[in-house]
Amino acid sequence: MTPRIEDYALIGDLQTAALVGRNGSVDWLCLPRFDSGACFAALLGDDDNGHWRIAPTGADTCTRRSYVGDSLVLETFWETRTGTVKVIDFMPQRDQEPDVMRIVEGISGTVDMTSVIRLRFDFGSIVPWMRRSQGHRVAVAGPDSVWLRSEPPVKTWGQEFSTCSSFTVSAGEQVAFVLTWHPSHSPRPDLVDPHEALKNTLSDWAEWSARCKYRGPYREAVLRSLITLKALTFAPTGGIVAAPTTSLPEEIGGVRNWDYRFCWLRDSTLALNALLSAGYVGEAAAWRDWLLRAVAGDPADLQIMYGLSGERRLPEAELPWLAGYENSSPVRIGNAAVRQRQLDVYGEVIDSLRLAREAGLADQPHAWSLQLSLLGFLESTWREPDEGLWEIRGQRRHFVHSKVMAWVAADRAVRTLEANPSLAGDAERWRVMRDAVHREVCEKGYDPVRNTFTQSYGSRDLDAATLLIARTGFLPPDDPRLVGTVDAVRDELGSDGLVRRYSTEGVSIDGLPGGEGAFLACSFWLADALRLTGRAEEATELFERLLELRNDVGLLAEEYDTVARRQLGNFPQAFSHIGLVGTAVALTGEDMLEAETAG
Repeated sequence: MTPRIEDYALIGDLQTAALVGRNGSVDWLCLPRFDSGACFAALLGDDDNGHWRIAPTGADTCTRRSYVGDSLVLETFWETRTGTVKVIDFMPQRDQEPDVMRIVEGISGTVDMTSVIRLRFDFGSIVPWMRRSQGHRVAVAGPDSVWLRSEPPVKTWGQEFSTCSSFTVSAGEQVAFVLTWHPSHSPRPDLVDPHEALKNTLSDWAEWSARCKYRGPYREAVLRSLITLKALTFAPTGGIVAAPTTSLPEEIGGVRNWDYRFCWLRDSTLALNALLSAGYVGEAAAWRDWLLRAVAGDPADLQIMYGLSGERRLPEAELPWLAGYENSSPVRIGNAAVRQRQLDVYGEVIDSLRLAREAGLADQPHAWSLQLSLLGFLESTWREPDEGLWEIRGQRRHFVHSKVMAWVAADRAVRTLEANPSLAGDAERWRVMRDAVHREVCEKGYDPVRNTFTQSYGSRDLDAATLLIARTGFLPPDDPRLVGTVDAVRDELGSDGLVRRYSTEGVSIDGLPGGEGAFLACSFWLADALRLTGRAEEATELFERLLELRNDVGLLAEEYDTVARRQLGNFPQAFSHIGLVGTAVALTGEDMLEAETAG
């Protein structure tokens, strides 16, 4: 049986990440980077597409599991008829090449264990040549090479293009497995002591987690989300991937399957705010610097997403040899939405850089001139239609959220110039633009009969993105039009208390068949909007309901199926965890931070 999405836990080394199931199987791992080909792709196919399972012989699923403290080190416990054993899974922050380490430790009695590893490079399509070398197993195919060893050595044999091991652990005994990737043309990296690496990894995470300034009642959930965001950060550049996976479906059996192993500009302001509010200034600065490098160039060429290092070409392709998660095909790599025009990203970038400046991040000398260049281009294009925040693959429209973010761009420029008189710029020019955008949105994007802003000009459809109007300052929080929009979105897009992005019934605007689940980030936005419009009790109730949707190790995917009661979409999803942190801090964080400072 295919594990549910929420049956997986995350381990990673800040350059890539793996998903480990409750059955002890690593079913997804791209090496050496988030955006590399997967060497374990059973998540999107079957065992023959690559996996690595360590479990008691004959056991199906673990008894319990958890992360060790505030870390990304996973402990999985198995209670069997003959004894209890735990498997410790982690990826140490790399010195040279990536390692996956799995330490089996006997807790009580004696337990027979089995390890089965099937390496399949290039997303499960290439079976490597396996051989023995220096007492270890080595797999080679093209540019990829993987070494596998155990300490102490255990009985190992090849079977059906896999490497199998059997061993027994008793109370107090340990068997450690280390899988190391490196380029096939390079010498094998130096051996790393897995037990020393475990100590260092736990120490690294403990030190990092101790920097969290949030001391509110939701600290456990907030810190776990921050750890997840850190795990989704590509350390060499500071870019944050939307998720470490591709093609986990928004509808089981559907075609809405996308590659999220890239960095989206739409996440920028919310991600910066989450990091800064919790005290992670270094991570916020690294993300800001990634943003500046990625968007540098002609403002007309601004993309909605970029690669881990700011790469611009992310060609989309389908992988027909993978059946897809629960037969949800096609499986895609790359993302054609990179070619879309989304005018909202100009506002996101300008607002992010304004937030960074106000938070006291060391200013970059070219940041302001870049903002003025972006704003100058937006001044001449904001009246044009676009594909909007949700990357529709249908006809371009005048999306209200895109226009509101154009207003944000002009508004933040005015605020920046008013607060920094030494900066060059024509504040009056941007006030004129700001007023023109505001006037048009209120005239063309608002339905006075239903008292709500709509998804696009002239449409009756609604869009959860309009909930963000509440936090932009576009209207005061007690404005009846804003309150009406919050109520309308909750009523018309609501599903068991959560909200969908937009309606997919009938002829959908996105040009795709089928539907999707409730969008978790949008549900956090609803909680934010409820709080801002004076309904704090309802906001808290919704937020705590959302916390209950996390899996047993505190992770959230992109969406939630309110009928089947399961998570959907790529996993874990940065946007969802950013929303969790932002809402928690908004509900309680400022008081907690002030109390801590005063103490």
